[in-house]
Amino acid sequence: MDTKLSNQTEHVLPELLTEYMVDMKCAGCVNSVKEKLNTIKGVKNVEVDLSNQVVRILGSTPVKTMTEALEQTGRKARLIGQGVPEDFLISAAVSEFKGPNIFGVVRLAQVNMELARIEANFSGLSPGKHGWSINEFGDLTRGAASTGKVFNPTNEENTKEPLGDLGTLDVDEKGEAFYTGVRENLRVGDLIGRSLVVYATEDKSEHGVAAAVIARSAGVGENYKKLCTCDGTTIWGASDRDFVTSKV
Repeated sequence: MDTKLSNQTEHVLPELLTEYMVDMKCAGCVNSVKEKLNTIKGVKNVEVDLSNQVVRILGSTPVKTMTEALEQTGRKARLIGQGVPEDFLISAAVSEFKGPNIFGVVRLAQVNMELARIEANFSGLSPGKHGWSINEFGDLTRGAASTGKVFNPTNEENTKEPLGDLGTLDVDEKGEAFYTGVRENLRVGDLIGRSLVVYATEDKSEHGVAAAVIARSAGVGENYKKLCTCDGTTIWGASDRDFVTSKV
């Protein structure tokens, strides 16, 4: 079985439809958002639903780039869904590393039934190369030690590269890592309830330093709810930055 893992440095990411809730109040806001997003490499189409404050972006651009662009317009933005226009049973999943030392968000989205797109953003790791993987179990009672082996649905012990082996994270001198890529034959629906683990070394010979459960994430068109306080002020949920750049 071919389980090739590709990084964006070698291949253009496949297109996905990404939905944001964006704080917009008028036609001028809509034009500002569209103009900004349309300057970004990889963005193919932008649609704005002002009544629901939803922006839909079709393209191959990483979430990190789109989020930063929206925030540069001076508006609050929250990612609410990601997937493809066609309906998969489960099209997206997320794994959140919430510290106390290592923070990060990993998003997985089903592009088609033979290909998944992966985006990851970490901080708090030691500089250098770290192995990372999808492991069998979502049991975090003993941290990474209780997550089992690397996920490998073929159950072949001698498989050179288990399906859940995600290769290497390159961490810079600030302890930050950003990854985008694709994984062949990976079904997002098979990963719900398992875990993502980051190891101390590239070859995974030492213990895992962080682990997080993989949970179902909203696909496109599933998450238009807004919570408001009694005075009508919108409550915006936690963003990737809350988990990545600071310690609580």
